[in-house]
Amino acid sequence: MRTRARTRTAAVGALAALSALALTGCNSGDEADAAAGSSAPASDSASASDSTAASPKASSGSNSSTSGGGSSSKGGGGGATAACTLQTVSIKFLMSDHQATEQQAANGTLKLTNTSGATCTVVGPTTVTATDDENKAGPISADNSEEGSDAVDIPAGGSATADIGYNNLNTEGTARDTCPMGASTVKVGLPKQPDTTVNVLKADGSPGGYFSVCGDSFKVGAFTVG
Repeated sequence: MRTRARTRTAAVGALAALSALALTGCNSGDEADAAAGSSAPASDSASASDSTAASPKASSGSNSSTSGGGSSSKGGGGGATAACTLQTVSIKFLMSDHQATEQQAANGTLKLTNTSGATCTVVGPTTVTATDDENKAGPISADNSEEGSDAVDIPAGGSATADIGYNNLNTEGTARDTCPMGASTVKVGLPKQPDTTVNVLKADGSPGGYFSVCGDSFKVGAFTVG
């Protein structure tokens, strides 16, 4: 009888030990699952944080690209060169420094100087009209449409000149101021600008010039810069 009682006691103890072991295993699994569950949100949170941190960088890069494009557009978006006007150029008319001969015409100079702060262009015929001071002869007019009136850019502060070819030799071959037409002023008409009156200067640029023309014509050459 004592042997059976001991056997039952041992069996009950073993069963209790097995139950405790099984319960411990279950609890350990639940704790592991709980731990795993708590670590997953942390991972998700870290991922979201990384995404949020990356977003401003991407936005900043996009703004930088837009800004760069705007700068490039501004740098290459210059408009066409403005036309030279009476407000942007000064005009001088200088008489020839030599008397005409039968082989060579006298050569005066029409000079445009850009007084503005930007390049301007002269394109189209420029007209010069001379009227005798005493009205003894009719006006004589000429332009450079045949000699060349293509666009010429005059930089700020720069000048462009055109030759004025004329005959100041009368039939007797005497002084230049005995020609039928003599003018101390001329009218100059730039392309798409009203005529303006300018004084005739001596060849050296000093006052007191006289544009004396023997005949009924003269020539205006093409403009060249310099």
